[in-house]
Amino acid sequence: MMASKSNILLVEDEENLHETLKLNLEMEGYEVSSAFNGTEALKKIAHEYFDLIIMDIMLPEVDGIAVTESVRVNNNEVPILMLSAKNAGSDRVLGLKKGADDYLTKPFNLEELLLRVEKLINKNKKLQEKETVGDTYEFGNNKVDFKAQDAITWNGQHIELSKKEAMLLKLLIENKGEVVTREKILQVVWGYNVYPTTRTIDNFILSFRKYFEQDSRQPRYFHSVRGVGYKYVD
Repeated sequence: MMASKSNILLVEDEENLHETLKLNLEMEGYEVSSAFNGTEALKKIAHEYFDLIIMDIMLPEVDGIAVTESVRVNNNEVPILMLSAKNAGSDRVLGLKKGADDYLTKPFNLEELLLRVEKLINKNKKLQEKETVGDTYEFGNNKVDFKAQDAITWNGQHIELSKKEAMLLKLLIENKGEVVTREKILQVVWGYNVYPTTRTIDNFILSFRKYFEQDSRQPRYFHSVRGVGYKYVD
């Protein structure tokens, strides 16, 4: 049994399966909210906090892939465990590509589902406990003031940062040592309505190297990970 109740949104239109899953999740100590179609799921996600969403792909009104995509473009990082009767590898890839964290094909083992649920919730809680960077941050001889949107570079030059530069810099630093995907950067920094090209992000990274690296051609702090995203290393 769990020490504190985590909230799960169960999105499944097969009533018998829905009730079976709900009962078993509640027996494990989870708080479970129900949705039987994609529209209902989107409404609940917009107004409530969930630690995990269990989502069937084949849903009435709006399918699970579209719901997942909508959740991600709204910058909601809630873990999503996708369920599908489709066994094709392409469906699994599509689900994961659109933002699902895990994928189970029906029929599945109930114990396996419960283990995956626990793992996803615990992983998410650890991520949320990650320390956020304060208003100022120093690395090497560089000093950044996120609130004032300015910085002092390694050679003592004072520069002003645009809002987007400050947001991207903070995002990379808060995820120190980890690759931040282009998709995550676009969602967090630009918002889903105005996606720029990935070339725009490349230009920001080039600017950071110019500002903060002693040798911009051999960067110490700001790295591009080909085909994936970007990483800050201290």
